[in-house]
Amino acid sequence: MHEMALAASILNIVEDTARQQGAGRVTEIRLEIGELANVESAALQFCLESALCGSLAEGARVELLAIPGRGQCVTCGETVPLAALYDPCPRCDSYPVRPISGQELRVKDIMVESGENR
Repeated sequence: MHEMALAASILNIVEDTARQQGAGRVTEIRLEIGELANVESAALQFCLESALCGSLAEGARVELLAIPGRGQCVTCGETVPLAALYDPCPRCDSYPVRPISGQELRVKDIMVESGENR
């Protein structure tokens, strides 16, 4: 389950950012997850709940934002929805379709409380 490794990496990013900003606590984390990123959202949510325990982000609300897959067909040049990598173009039924969105996994933003409020 690579979602646990992803959760640990996300926690590192969140805690490093919070400390750099002098935050005492992280209250919310919003993540963008592409539909083509090969990440199981429910598993990541579960892993994050475990990884956040004992951290600056313990108890933080975690929101997962789905980014739809989109690609550009090499043959017809159209930008099209892409349900899975290596699918044919839904317009002209040819290959390849170069993914242009939907593979991302990133921390979009975090909400924090100042260190003085703790």
